[in-house]
Amino acid sequence: MSSQGRPSGQDWARRFHLPHAHLESVFGGDWFALKAEAFARFFGTPTFLIAQTLIVAVWIWINVAGWTTFDVYPFILLNLAFSLQAAYAAPLILLAATRQSDRDKAHSIADAEHREELHRISEERQQQMEKQTALLVDMLGQNTVLTQSVEALLRQNTELTDKVRALAERIEAMTAKVSERVGLPAGG
Repeated sequence: MSSQGRPSGQDWARRFHLPHAHLESVFGGDWFALKAEAFARFFGTPTFLIAQTLIVAVWIWINVAGWTTFDVYPFILLNLAFSLQAAYAAPLILLAATRQSDRDKAHSIADAEHREELHRISEERQQQMEKQTALLVDMLGQNTVLTQSVEALLRQNTELTDKVRALAERIEAMTAKVSERVGLPAGG
């Protein structure tokens, strides 16, 4: 586990597959099952096919050339070997196919869960974005109301300033008139 409380490394990448790890093998992860599957997989390789072809060709050539007579034509021992091989190969191939099918099913389930998790996260993010958008719209509305209030206060302030200026002018004019009547010089 990492310090952030989540699986680390490869476990993090396989976090949706780990709950299905028990399904990776019908016959378990024991020695026989693993070796049987590896052997069955080997049957489909070019190495096996080329080696088998060479062995059969040498077998037939040795018996036809007369170097030995342990399996003369119609090659009964060779047919027996092929029958024995088929008797073991078929179940081993089915075993490998079954194990692979189980792995594919587990991975499919994990992938579906992963897609569902991504969908859920996407929906949560969408809901958060909607809430944030609504909050932003509400804040913009409040900002508009505050701006209108500030504009009203500015208008009132301008009106009051105009009134104060008008009063100051009237006071100055009255002061000048009083000074003229009293006989004092204006502004002094």
